[in-house]
Amino acid sequence: MMGYDLAAWLNLGLRWLHVLTGVCWIGASFYFVWLDNHLVAPETPEEGVKGELWAVHGGGFYQARKFLVAPPRMPAHLHWFMWEAYTTWLSGFALLIVIYYLGADIYLIDPAKLALTPGQAIGLSLAFILGGLAVYEGLCRTPLAKTPALFGAVWFAALTFDAWAQTRIFSDRAAFIQIGATIGTVMVGNVFLVIIPNQRKSVAAMLAGLPVDPRLGAAGRLRSVQNNYMTLPVIFLMISNHYAIITSHPLNWLLLAMLAAAGVSVRHFFMLLHRGVVRHDFLFYGFLLFFGASVIATWGKPAIGVAPVGKASFAQAQAIVQTHCVMCHSPAPTHKGFTAPPANVELDTPAHIQAFAPRVYDMAVARRAMPLGNETHMTDAERATLGAWIQSGAKLN
Repeated sequence: MMGYDLAAWLNLGLRWLHVLTGVCWIGASFYFVWLDNHLVAPETPEEGVKGELWAVHGGGFYQARKFLVAPPRMPAHLHWFMWEAYTTWLSGFALLIVIYYLGADIYLIDPAKLALTPGQAIGLSLAFILGGLAVYEGLCRTPLAKTPALFGAVWFAALTFDAWAQTRIFSDRAAFIQIGATIGTVMVGNVFLVIIPNQRKSVAAMLAGLPVDPRLGAAGRLRSVQNNYMTLPVIFLMISNHYAIITSHPLNWLLLAMLAAAGVSVRHFFMLLHRGVVRHDFLFYGFLLFFGASVIATWGKPAIGVAPVGKASFAQAQAIVQTHCVMCHSPAPTHKGFTAPPANVELDTPAHIQAFAPRVYDMAVARRAMPLGNETHMTDAERATLGAWIQSGAKLN
């Protein structure tokens, strides 16, 4: 079909599916952790029932009960919560392929950090993601697993080191997505490798008339709680590409760690609140970490890093923009990876160049985030010339 842009529609469809199923998965995770923490002793004691909860929603009353191990008989209809997790991961990995693997030379590789071929970059990407899962599963099989707080601290430190390493190998944007993919893979691994298999073993035991091992449910609950603490950091990583102030900063790995810790602290506040424990200090810690990250990002704002030039004319600036920017930032981009100007920034006319001069300075000069992966090999001298024209007032004459 003439004019049909398969890549753009595939990108849109997968991204929409990923967000939709992610909302369903995280929503279910939040609800069941909330439910588990709000159970109270049944009004009418019933053998084997750990607790119950009455709730009203949408005009109706609901009663939820949790059994200590398993109900006395298998219900006719049993709902399994797994496809939300699986579809979120599958759609996310498909997006990783469509954007970062098929476009590895643009989105995944930063030649200024490490000169990689697309094949090498993709191989390293998969190694980091699967390696992260292997490290997590290895930690779960150590005595650390018996001390949740210590386990969480060690796992957080491992992810922070992972972020430091990947921001020195891949493009800044890709490194953040990589960490998100690693955490997402660990979370779906908890569902696929532990939670669902343990539930299947419990059901099989019931059908065979055998006692259900309570350790199966306990292990599943532990992995579910661990997933719960990882949700807010992974949501931030999903939207991180919108914030070059973080991804393009020299200390981007540290900013990521601080913002992730803020998310964990806020989530812990709600986990305690579910059990009737009010600890506003954890909200304050989250705010303090967030504010601290903003201060570091501003205080440590990257400099141009090249020798400034005295003066630069608009003609010089326009020539640089024409060479390095217009193929993407125009009403009809000629770059194969775009069908519309990214962030609606158009640099095809003098008026547009002048209007978006502050954005150009921030992204192309100060942060060096553009061109993506420096695909067009913009030189330091060109960045300095462009910066000099903008700092002198971005005049067209």
